[in-house]
Amino acid sequence: MTTHHFVATSFHNVIGTMPAALRVLSGDTVITRTIDAAGYDEEDVRRASGPNPMNGPVFVEGAVSGDALKVEILDMVPTRDTGFTRSVLAANVIDPETIRELPKPDKTLWAIDRQAMTVRLTEPVSGIENLVLPLAPMIGCFGVAPSLGQAISTATSGEHGGNMDYRLFGPGTTVWLPVFSPGALFFLGDCHAVQGDGEIVGTGVETTFEVTVRLTVEKAKPMTWPRAETADDIITVGNARPLDQALQHATTEMLRLLTTDYRLTWVAASHLLGQVVRYDIGNVYDPAYTVACRVAKKWLPRL
Repeated sequence: MTTHHFVATSFHNVIGTMPAALRVLSGDTVITRTIDAAGYDEEDVRRASGPNPMNGPVFVEGAVSGDALKVEILDMVPTRDTGFTRSVLAANVIDPETIRELPKPDKTLWAIDRQAMTVRLTEPVSGIENLVLPLAPMIGCFGVAPSLGQAISTATSGEHGGNMDYRLFGPGTTVWLPVFSPGALFFLGDCHAVQGDGEIVGTGVETTFEVTVRLTVEKAKPMTWPRAETADDIITVGNARPLDQALQHATTEMLRLLTTDYRLTWVAASHLLGQVVRYDIGNVYDPAYTVACRVAKKWLPRL
């Protein structure tokens, strides 16, 4: 297998069917440096406009509709010592009568210590003057070309992936995406140094990374929504609005995963999910919300 060092020379604010920037074989590894969600690179030079400019697309040989693209997130190394966030909660995550009390949102800077692997709030804010968080890298936006030749904004998400902003999509996680177009056409960008569930201020700590992924085609693996696996859990993801629809998509995909790959009956899968399922909110800021349905591997039958 080959390792490709992909230097992006153009960036995309939609994920769609467009000419490949790089062609790879199934099982190849791609190393690429991203710019931040506002389009600034590691030298703080603006290379593109927002939202969430993507590197890509990467054409993976052999991928056709009905396959799955397996994306192993192998490593994420920060390439800049600064990141930014919005300063106040998004209006849609608090009671309407409270919105008028919020100050006007501003851009807040954070310091990234690449040796200590920490993220620090640099601007003095009363009560949290010394807020330091562990670095927890994640890819906010990545996916494949959607079905029917669509081009979908990187501000949102769908069956193809996109701007899911799920904090577990970081190093050590493997993600499966349904393939709709020849070559899958994989895009990635919008990396965060850390982010809480929901992305409820409208950002994580937005910055730049060198990202390493391995891309493998899994033939004839039908799925509707993204799936993932960590060391401890299996995960399915639904993207939609309202929030209950995203939860329905994620739960349905998990039900199908348990009844196909793990050979449980509908009743057995229902009992298992009813008592051990965990739900995470990936994003409740963007046009489509993201819900992750998560089951610990310790509860799964051995095949």
